[in-house]
Amino acid sequence: MKNAIVRLLATGLYLGYLPFAPGTFGTLWGAAIAYLLKDDPVYAKALMTAAVFMASVIVSGREAGSTGEKDPSRIVCDEALGFLVAFFLLPMSAFNLILVFILFRFFDILKPYPIGLIERGLKGGLGITADDAMAGVYANIAANAVIWLVK
Repeated sequence: MKNAIVRLLATGLYLGYLPFAPGTFGTLWGAAIAYLLKDDPVYAKALMTAAVFMASVIVSGREAGSTGEKDPSRIVCDEALGFLVAFFLLPMSAFNLILVFILFRFFDILKPYPIGLIERGLKGGLGITADDAMAGVYANIAANAVIWLVK
């Protein structure tokens, strides 16, 4: 039972098993969580983001460890966390959701410095999760810049 719960969470309610673009669907899971938190105060959003980070480190590490793979594509809880980081403190709107989604996927796939180093340098669940958190930071900064420019 415990392994089934770990797999359920690590794979984003099994979205990670989709045959194409599992990371993209994992990011959608993060967008859904962000939308559900839209009316919550900032401290609740921060606590949820921290909780998702910790849970992602734990379950992704256990799921990857169960097969011996470094970062299996079926693990998408880290993408959900990355989106939450990318959307943090931004106002909820369709434009912002789409903008952050595109920017996060861009930085997550491209892995500009030091994201690639983080991914290669850290092991286990922390390595799986931390690079997506950093991609989320980059996406958040870029989204803030775009939103500032278009206003």
